[in-house]
Amino acid sequence: MTIGARVLKTGMAVALAIYLSSVFGFASPLIAAVAAIFTIQPSIYRSWQRVADQLQTNLLGAVIALIAVRLFGHTPIAVGLVCVVVILISIRLKMETTISLTLVTVVAIMEANGQGWDAAIERFLMVLTGIGSSFAVNVLVFPPRPRKQFTEQVHNAYTQLSLLLRTAVSNEMKEHIFDQEKEKLHGTLRKLEERYLVFEEERQVLARTKKTHARQLVVSKQMIKTLQKGADLLDVVEEHYFAAPSAGEWALRFDRHIEALTKYHEHILLKAEDKIKPHATIEPEEEREDRLVQELIASIMEDPEEHKRLVFVASAMFEYAYHLRRMERLLDQVQQRELTGKREQEESA
Repeated sequence: MTIGARVLKTGMAVALAIYLSSVFGFASPLIAAVAAIFTIQPSIYRSWQRVADQLQTNLLGAVIALIAVRLFGHTPIAVGLVCVVVILISIRLKMETTISLTLVTVVAIMEANGQGWDAAIERFLMVLTGIGSSFAVNVLVFPPRPRKQFTEQVHNAYTQLSLLLRTAVSNEMKEHIFDQEKEKLHGTLRKLEERYLVFEEERQVLARTKKTHARQLVVSKQMIKTLQKGADLLDVVEEHYFAAPSAGEWALRFDRHIEALTKYHEHILLKAEDKIKPHATIEPEEEREDRLVQELIASIMEDPEEHKRLVFVASAMFEYAYHLRRMERLLDQVQQRELTGKREQEESA
């Protein structure tokens, strides 16, 4: 088990909130620590957005709590009703993620009002201290690098996919191990989509970097799509290939073609990291794919019942190949535009 940056930053944010609570002379650091825990986020953009939302809803919740105490007192029923009102308002404002901490603020302020207005205001300041501590830690300590994290997860997903594809047709891996690895792959793809959303949310200030960011997003989206098509190929092989009566005689051809596609996939990822020589030919020969199509068509014409399941497998392979080629074309366009932009900058300088 590894300890991630977010786990460490949560601990640091709590520690900072407790320390600041003692500096400011708060009676208890508990509320500040809870606020710090609720505010930590996986990206700077999300962290800033959460801070902005928390400030709005917590301020609104504090005002409602103070008014409610004046009108109804701080009885259990009054506290419960105010919580319901605050939840409904937060949902109306589309700030559902801030509800938990806002309710902490409401309960803390209403419970403290019996001690005077100063105590209520102090508890609201505790919440702000926790929010500020969390944001400061997230920005200053191990700041999130969504592009780097996304790239690492893409490589992780490819490694899992490559292992499964290379053993899918040959059926060399133990069945329960294959199923476990396949489940891991699907879990990695789900995490990759979540990481893409974080990457997509990052905002760039300069117009030039906005364009670069947009182009990177297009390539990143295609990377995910290609990995998903590779995973779809696994499902099709498992469902149709071994059920085909003539699977044995096609094993070598399918296995070689899948091997070539996985190697092509690896080279594209290396090219994305600028590790491939310029103008290197990494795409598999289309003649091999054409021959496979012709041979499969001839076999189907000869005996449709025996070979028709193999059409599904071939179709999934060609779909995977199509998205690989599309990913390389998009990557070439992005790298060419970035190179042109650098040259223009150097010339203008």
